[in-house]
Amino acid sequence: MKNIFKPALVAGIILFVVSYGGLYLAIQFLPFLFIKYINPMFTSDNNRDILFYAHAFVVSFALSWFWERFKSLFKGNFVLRGLEFGLVYAGVALVPVMWITFSSLDITLLMVASWFVYGLCQGMVAGIVFAKMNP
Repeated sequence: MKNIFKPALVAGIILFVVSYGGLYLAIQFLPFLFIKYINPMFTSDNNRDILFYAHAFVVSFALSWFWERFKSLFKGNFVLRGLEFGLVYAGVALVPVMWITFSSLDITLLMVASWFVYGLCQGMVAGIVFAKMNP
């Protein structure tokens, strides 16, 4: 359990900082991506905001468990292992989720692509943390 909890907590903190820093930078430098978010579909009543902010920790704990189960399959130094882990996560989880999301909601391909890249980066960052802390 220690092999899952501590790396997940560290990865969650790093993902939280990187995610919200990246979001701030993306809004500043790519504002055209965020115009579509001015839509009632994306408006929250503020009752669930904590769920949004907890996302980095939820994904880091899930990925930490996945890492613990399958880390022996990834070879190379910790950076390569982490990057490969992120690619595997993207292929196994993100592609199907982005496919169903795009096919069922009135959103643009650019939005889905940005979500995919965001998730891929999260997976790679978490993978590098896990490969370093829990080889």
